[in-house]
Amino acid sequence: MARHRIIRGIAVSPGLAIGPALVVRWELPPVPETAIAPGQVDHEIARLREALEAAKQRVLGVRARAEERAGPEEARIFDAQLLILDDHDLIAGVERLIRDNHFTAERAFELKMLEWRGLWMSQGNTLLRDRLADLTDVEIRVITRLTGGEEPDVLEQADPDHPVILVARDLTPSITVQLDRDAVLAVACEQGTRTSHAAILAHAIGIPAVVGLPDVLSKVESGQEVILDGWVGTLLVEPQPADVKAARARDHRRRQLGADLEAAVDLPSVTTDGVAVTLRCNLDLPEELDTAVRYRADGVGLMRTEFLVVGRGTMPTEEEQVALFTRIARAFDGHDIVVRTYDLGGDKFPAAFKTSAEANPFLGWRAIRVCLDQPEVFRPQVRALLRAAAGARIRLMIPLVTGVEEVEATREIVAAEAQALRGAGVPVAEHLSIGVMVETPAAVVLADELAAVSDFLSVGTNDLTQYTLAVDRGNARLADRFNTLHPAVLRSLDRVRRAGERRGIEVSVCGGMASDPLGAYCLLGLGYRSLSVAAPSLPVVRWLVRKLDAARARESAAALLTATTATEATALAREGLGAFIDLKLVDPTL
Repeated sequence: MARHRIIRGIAVSPGLAIGPALVVRWELPPVPETAIAPGQVDHEIARLREALEAAKQRVLGVRARAEERAGPEEARIFDAQLLILDDHDLIAGVERLIRDNHFTAERAFELKMLEWRGLWMSQGNTLLRDRLADLTDVEIRVITRLTGGEEPDVLEQADPDHPVILVARDLTPSITVQLDRDAVLAVACEQGTRTSHAAILAHAIGIPAVVGLPDVLSKVESGQEVILDGWVGTLLVEPQPADVKAARARDHRRRQLGADLEAAVDLPSVTTDGVAVTLRCNLDLPEELDTAVRYRADGVGLMRTEFLVVGRGTMPTEEEQVALFTRIARAFDGHDIVVRTYDLGGDKFPAAFKTSAEANPFLGWRAIRVCLDQPEVFRPQVRALLRAAAGARIRLMIPLVTGVEEVEATREIVAAEAQALRGAGVPVAEHLSIGVMVETPAAVVLADELAAVSDFLSVGTNDLTQYTLAVDRGNARLADRFNTLHPAVLRSLDRVRRAGERRGIEVSVCGGMASDPLGAYCLLGLGYRSLSVAAPSLPVVRWLVRKLDAARARESAAALLTATTATEATALAREGLGAFIDLKLVDPTL
């Protein structure tokens, strides 16, 4: 095997790891194309049912482990697998194949899984495509049982005294939940996306991870030394001594920076020339709450609520939502909590939500469109927000707004539900602030009009960049074209901030750009004074704020608005930020 090979993939969980590889082949075992005699049908169906029940018990065990290690919300990811194993149509379909065609149980199950996989992939629904990992988990687990194989147990193979870097075909949920931070330094996978369930788990557990590494299973063997860089998305196989030395030097510099970041946690986020910057956190899952509190977030600038519905068979109750919103608000007593209403659609629909397939779901029926069209889904969430806001500073934010009428329609629903609750003697907020998440070109063009009917604006830079540049942010082939420093995006950001300033309302940024040091510098230079970042990024952004002179950054960043290409703007941004900090400290690619 060739030495000194670097494989480039997709970074999904940051960190650096150096150590031996442990290759785990959690994949479908070969299924012989054999038939059974008619008299064996009942026995074969009994084998199927035993395997399904064994798989179900195994998933329940994995789910319990996930809840213990990562929290109850991440554990719900495995509910999708339990639904598959209990699916009546699936089981009946496999049994028909056994009875009618005299297939073995494993062959019949494999064929039915192939049929389901084709159906899911043809739906054009990103959620179903991401759930293919769950389907794969179930298929491997059942067929492994039927063919007499054993599931790999990472916890048994990884020794805390000799930690390893796990290498697998896919970071399926069943593998991810077995990760022990003492025994597994990092994970490297051939398949996977940034938005897959398992990637979310790896990030929540805090283990560096890189996915999308081409042919990694054929390039790495167990025991080989590798260097995984979860910051930039690379895996170096059998590094030379100089590579190890350089990696350790980078790690040392990062550790030094980490100490500086920890020291800044309790300090105010104020620039060297006295400009205060509000640093809130983004919450994807409640389990991120502890990190955000530890890093002294100034409240929550974006609380996503889709985790309440994705992977579940039923919608969350009003009481469940009240309890959640109240819990978050209490953790940040005295600070604002911005809750984004359901961003359903595109890649996020609850299992029980019936909707037809769309050719282009991200430009289809999603977000506020779904909520306004399905008030029975939206109104319980509005009532929960009104009730939780009775004793807390909770705000409501509307996603994917393209017109003033969507804000006005939301206000009407909020007013009606508030009146109904008061009439029933239920305490509600005197005033529930309603804001717009600016993430479409239409919202940018109408920024002044939206500011006139909103209490605040918050820019979602991920979707704004995607829609402005017509670039699918999940398409690896277009990765180099997805650039938040594109002149069109920068000028949109400037336009939105100015619109909010004219109306005297707060304008913040809650997209991924705010969590990136270079992006945060540009936003501060453009005049933004409120950022909401991923909880793990709070220390570095706070540290960065305290290094900057806001006036100088404003002067430097003004040149960004005159740039004609993303390359030019990026160069200007690097030059400007480089005047304040060593760029290599925050990102070795800069």
